[in-house]
Amino acid sequence: MAQLSDRLNRLAPSETLAMSQKSSEMKAQGINVINLSVGEPDFNTPDAIKAAAKKAIDENYSTYSPVPGYAELRAAIVNKLKRENNLEYAANEILVSNGAKQSVTNSIMALVNKGDEVIIPAPYWVSYPQMVKLAGGTPVIVNGGFEQNFKITGEQLEAVITPKTRLVILCSPSNPTGSVYSKEELKVLADVILRHDDLYVVADEIYEHINYIGQHESIAQFPGMKDRTIIVNGVSKAYAMTGWRIGFIAAPEWIVKGCNKLQGQYTSGPCSVSQKAAEAAYTIDQQCVEDMRLAFERRRNLIVKLAQDIPGLEVNVPQGAFYLFPKCSSLYGKSDGKRIINNSTELAMYLLEEAHVATVGGDAFGDPECFRMSYATSDENIREAMRRIKEAIEKLQ
Repeated sequence: MAQLSDRLNRLAPSETLAMSQKSSEMKAQGINVINLSVGEPDFNTPDAIKAAAKKAIDENYSTYSPVPGYAELRAAIVNKLKRENNLEYAANEILVSNGAKQSVTNSIMALVNKGDEVIIPAPYWVSYPQMVKLAGGTPVIVNGGFEQNFKITGEQLEAVITPKTRLVILCSPSNPTGSVYSKEELKVLADVILRHDDLYVVADEIYEHINYIGQHESIAQFPGMKDRTIIVNGVSKAYAMTGWRIGFIAAPEWIVKGCNKLQGQYTSGPCSVSQKAAEAAYTIDQQCVEDMRLAFERRRNLIVKLAQDIPGLEVNVPQGAFYLFPKCSSLYGKSDGKRIINNSTELAMYLLEEAHVATVGGDAFGDPECFRMSYATSDENIREAMRRIKEAIEKLQ
């Protein structure tokens, strides 16, 4: 009998992409669905970046690029890290990939052996545990629940470290919660990591610039941590460049060399034109980033206010990214007369079918008490979506 590999059969499909697909199918049937399921800015890529891409095409940047990325782009990233994060890296400590998603996967595949443990704070981005499984590792989930503002403590981290622990994956600002670790909180986690030899952290900082509490803090800033940290970042969220597929790692040279070897065998270098666009993103005036951040902050305030008015939802105030992750467990066991809502995935399906609003159940993110809404959409869409959600939830008795 024809069948897929065990490796693939162990893998779960992406819930966020599945909900987005289902909403697209409903839209194709003529149903007016508001999609709050996908984490993608609704802005267009800034004109100066598009102009750089057009220029690159005209200048025939159409051949294979070097596996680690163009030297000019890596130099621009080095300057960005110095200018914005006060971190000193050399070009040979940077590797550019086909999106930050590949950057995370490269890092895990380069460092994790079969049976190694990888600590993942929950709620987590849906792909982290699956990437660890793909590498043959074991995801170890640590719960930072609603009451902790979705952040783990140093004590929680220390409690799950074993001789098999190889990596910690930290996402701040967070997808799916919007929580942001403060400098003090990161220092506590760094102190724990430094007490254990051969323990590394993948610091996913892709939402760095979508931050409502001031300066972004990186765990790599503390003495001794730069040698233990793989920073993952990219242009997708800050510059509205999701489809351009450019991410990078900044890490110790031996890790970068390993990821380069891996990338050289299965994708080679990233898109040449996209790299020239990314180089422009890091070198142009950064006002476009601030303009988008201000729009997201306004939308954050709007969706929080509207969600707080919906009975049955508990809402915290996210400090970054563009997600709201309300607690909805008080609705479990309730019914609209046709169906009973038993969990967050069923609630998300109910909201899609009844309210025509696409969200994602928290089960996919390792927190079954909540669900995720992306507010990377217009104020008008947010108002209408929350009106529909409130109406649908009020039908549950």
